[in-house]
Amino acid sequence: MKKVVFVLAAAGLMSLAACSKQTPAENSVDATANALDNAGENLEDMAENTSNDMAADALGNAAENAHDAADAVEANKS
Repeated sequence: MKKVVFVLAAAGLMSLAACSKQTPAENSVDATANALDNAGENLEDMAENTSNDMAADALGNAAENAHDAADAVEANKS
């Protein structure tokens, strides 16, 4: 009976150990992607709040580029 309990306990601990935690590099990638997305959101807000159409277009393009960069960072995560 003790062997069965030991095996079950070991299996439980191994399953917990198998849970993957992010490495510092993965955390950095996530933080970078989040920062780029936030910058894109801020640029979109600025574009909505400006009365200059040319500036709004430029800010909208910059926001789109920031979101694309965030997507690229996430895509190259692995």
